Amino acid sequence: MPSISNKGKKMPESPIRKLVPFAEKTKKRGIHVFHLNIGQPDIKTPEVALDAIRNYDHKVVEYSHSAGNASYREKLTKYYKSKNIDIHADEIIITTGASEAILFAIQSTMDPGDEIIIPEPFYANYNGFAINSGVTVRPIKSNIEGRFALPPISEFEKAVNAKTKAIMVCNPNNPTGYLYSPEELNTLKEIALKHDLYLIADEVYREFVYDGNVHHSVMNLKGLEQHSILIDSVSKRYSACGFRIGCIISKNKEVMATAMKFAQARLSPPSFGQIASEAALETPQNYFEDVLVEYTNRRDIVVEKINQIPGAFCPNPKGAFYVVARLPIDDSDKFCQWLLEDFSFENQTVMLAPASGFYSTSGSGKDEVRISYVLKVEDLKSAMNVLGEALKVYPGRTI
Repeated sequence: MPSISNKGKKMPESPIRKLVPFAEKTKKRGIHVFHLNIGQPDIKTPEVALDAIRNYDHKVVEYSHSAGNASYREKLTKYYKSKNIDIHADEIIITTGASEAILFAIQSTMDPGDEIIIPEPFYANYNGFAINSGVTVRPIKSNIEGRFALPPISEFEKAVNAKTKAIMVCNPNNPTGYLYSPEELNTLKEIALKHDLYLIADEVYREFVYDGNVHHSVMNLKGLEQHSILIDSVSKRYSACGFRIGCIISKNKEVMATAMKFAQARLSPPSFGQIASEAALETPQNYFEDVLVEYTNRRDIVVEKINQIPGAFCPNPKGAFYVVARLPIDDSDKFCQWLLEDFSFENQTVMLAPASGFYSTSGSGKDEVRISYVLKVEDLKSAMNVLGEALKVYPGRTI
């Protein structure tokens, strides 16, 4: 029988989705599963975006420009200006979600064998994108005791070598919810300029920043214009993950011209996703204000309830809608599977993501889980109660 590729063998399973078969079996047994494993918001998608799809009246669904519809890119520049990011339409390429934007960024700036530095824990698919491109991830570990702050500049210096081509961060961070400060971003700027590296910033959670804090974009780092690459998406902003629309942005013309060749090779981004995303730019401001209040309440419930569990610890995140929590468990992969296979409380259980899958360093995150607080408040209260009961009886409890 023919063999599969070495690249295919190296591709990691998604820590977010690999437990789905167990969850499906659990549901067939009549047990309700609270899904806290995946960043799929339950917030309603803006009506203005849905109406744009309902009212589509063209006779043919055509290819768009490989860079995306010009009208959408022009309107996006106005959105970014409202966020103090000054860019032009020709500095934007619309992509099939942020995933494709990250692939374009990596493949436009790195060759097989090159390295990219990423503070960990990080979004698990970054590993997959790097493997897809033949690029090696060089992780630098942040830790839960430090609330996942940017590691010291000395750690970056240790990681840089002749093969290093870029640093990548997610801000606010998935999976930790950490929001990088201007001082931390300037540290990254200093390293990028010193070693002539690209700085790729995944900013898809820009709208989800709490407690009066402010998001600062990589595009605002003066003097770094030719090194900065911005990754963005509508998935979380408008609770529209299925639109599959993102973008790559840079003022570096060579990067964008190269990314355009990859964009042309895949022809065009999704037409209906672009139509809906362009319409979503007309979403009223009160939509975001209400969403921010809702997520703040959800975050507070999760953080408070976890920190009330003996032996557990959960930092209070400033952004996104995730937390990484340390639990008194022996192995997060075993625990998350046990929750689905062997446990229920009042005919309910919870589905979490093992944090081990968000680290590139082997053995890390074994007592940590990622929780997505994407369910309504009452469901989160119930889910946290179920989690607390589970930890009382889990066979691998460590205290």
